[in-house]
Amino acid sequence: MFDLLENINQRPELYSAYTADVLWTTPHISEQMLAAHLNETMDIASRRTEFIDRSVNWLNSRFSIGAGTRIADFGCGPGLYTTRFARTGAKVTGIDFSENSLKYAAETAQKENMEINYLHQNYLEYQPNQTFDLITMIFCDFCALNQLQRKQLLSVFYKALADNGSLVLDVFSLNAYEKRDITTTYAPSLMNGFWSADPYFSFLNTFKYDTEKVILDKYTIIEKTRTWEVYNWLKYFSLQTLKAEFLNSGFQIIEYYDTVAGAPHSAKGDEIAIIAQKLK
Repeated sequence: MFDLLENINQRPELYSAYTADVLWTTPHISEQMLAAHLNETMDIASRRTEFIDRSVNWLNSRFSIGAGTRIADFGCGPGLYTTRFARTGAKVTGIDFSENSLKYAAETAQKENMEINYLHQNYLEYQPNQTFDLITMIFCDFCALNQLQRKQLLSVFYKALADNGSLVLDVFSLNAYEKRDITTTYAPSLMNGFWSADPYFSFLNTFKYDTEKVILDKYTIIEKTRTWEVYNWLKYFSLQTLKAEFLNSGFQIIEYYDTVAGAPHSAKGDEIAIIAQKLK
């Protein structure tokens, strides 16, 4: 027991494990993730409906989205943005790792008689056969990737973006990093049965990596027949580090905001939303 508790509470090496597939491919957990996406009252897997509506309205206006606009939403989930984009007449592609979420998104599109191209795959491995006028990646998904993965994704974006197209994404800021604390939480059935349909005990350890500005939320799930872990890594950015990373991959950040609903940049927000284009 002592060895188990010692292991649970020991800070892992940075990016020593990557378990994102657990969230999207485990049947029970993927159902819980879909429910979180669709919960209109909480900012967990997706933002609240009111914010999504404001965000899409701003994006529609900023980029004059309409009939013929080619849009790709990376990490589209159950289609909360893709569906709204498609209602303008845009030609929309959604890419996501979760079969469960894409099934919901496709059923929604069918009910509204909309043609949306949904691709079930890891977006890091996406091989574009067309280019897009607008690429979106919303709710700080970029932060969940390590440096090599982010570089790989920016390479995918570069290939997929039209020469005069725009890339929009958001990240967590250093202000948000400073608000996070190193903590340990123990609870039976943490998150109300989110991790398993069977009884379980659970730990949540939050670790900080100050040099790299990375947070790890490590979940340890103890069931009757097994003990397993989920690693949720989040990178936090300054505007300067974000600009440098994009510049290194052939992009120039031309505008930045506090949110993807167009809130002006204040340098005090918990997020940074950017518009980037290929370097000329």
